[in-house]
Amino acid sequence: MTKQLTFASRHHQLTNINTWTPDSQYLVFDVRPSGASFTSQTIERVNVHSGEVVVVYRASRGAHVGVVTVNPQQPERYVFIHGPENPDETWQYDFHHRRGVVVENGIATNLDAMDITPPFTLGALRGGSHVHVWSYDGSRLSFTYNDHVMHEYDAAKDLRNVGVALPYGPVTPVKQHPREYDGSHYCVLVSRTTASPQPGSDDINRAYEEGWVGNQGYRKPDGSQQRWALAFIGDTLSASGEKIPELFIVDLPDNKDAFFQADIEPIEGTQTTLPAPPAGVKQRRLTFTHQHRFPGLTTQPRHWVRSSPDGSLLAFLMRDEVGVVQMYLLSPNGGEPRQLTHGKEDIQSAFNWHPSGKVLGFVQNHQIVLCDANNGEITPLTQPGGSAPSADAVVFSPDGKHIAWMQDVEGFRQLFMTETGV
Repeated sequence: MTKQLTFASRHHQLTNINTWTPDSQYLVFDVRPSGASFTSQTIERVNVHSGEVVVVYRASRGAHVGVVTVNPQQPERYVFIHGPENPDETWQYDFHHRRGVVVENGIATNLDAMDITPPFTLGALRGGSHVHVWSYDGSRLSFTYNDHVMHEYDAAKDLRNVGVALPYGPVTPVKQHPREYDGSHYCVLVSRTTASPQPGSDDINRAYEEGWVGNQGYRKPDGSQQRWALAFIGDTLSASGEKIPELFIVDLPDNKDAFFQADIEPIEGTQTTLPAPPAGVKQRRLTFTHQHRFPGLTTQPRHWVRSSPDGSLLAFLMRDEVGVVQMYLLSPNGGEPRQLTHGKEDIQSAFNWHPSGKVLGFVQNHQIVLCDANNGEITPLTQPGGSAPSADAVVFSPDGKHIAWMQDVEGFRQLFMTETGV
């Protein structure tokens, strides 16, 4: 049975993952009028059984908030994008002017520190972090990032990157600018980008739509366990200079000390270079689709790379030989992607794995469907009709019993759920 959860005459926006509280009782959301308009003043949650809506956090002093996710483990902790307080003409909300804020027991704390004046601080960022997602064990977070210092120096060198927030804080820069602040976590970038990729190479100028690999990492070919890794999309250039998004992975060190050891470039960045990954971070390209008829991962619909809970498979979307958006699976160790779905209709949304790892959920043919992770068989959970479910988010409850999504009703985006039967 499909159940509408919200009814207020305003939009309700789910993030693409970790939108349920760990007890599967609440969905968290912001109230942006659209994904592109960052004007929500509140982070809220709805009880999926009673329908009661409660404000978790309210921004003040002209700031706005959005894109909330929840720690998969107890106690309940929320993290979201926070725009600048007291914005003015020199400093307002932008990709490089935002931060992560964590709320626990009603107390809000900055996740990432900000230091934009040299000498830069190890573990502090110099710009904006966004779409913060906790690892399954709740110990660390991934995020995407843009850099204020590089944006001021040369906007073409402010490249989108992937970073991690680690429990090695707090980080407390010397404050030399009114926009600098402390953070609870030690933050570093883990992707490697270059403003001018070599055509036909593994170079990328953008790293984005990342996902943690496995609840406990993944098993390498030699049988050892890689405890921490992030998969993401990286924009390569073909031999003819065409942008082609490919699948990449970064293996992250297991020991704390490795995150403090610089490679060739400083971890904290310089006035003319981006922050750099620590020495122990290894980036690998996993897909090589430049010769395909429809090369690259598709960016429409927007989706995030998602790992099976056991870490053995990465799921992502590409067009098949006739141009239909299908789901593909690939080991984090590489190899040839396996086409999972063979539908005549495009997959129309971002997706997630069921906690069991047996099925994935997404929108196809304007319906919420389950897809068998072994044979690609599709099981519709909703009937077509009315407005199509939003492509932004299709999210399973932690207990696996429900799946939630957004759908427009009389001009407002409302939250819905139905049973999965899994």
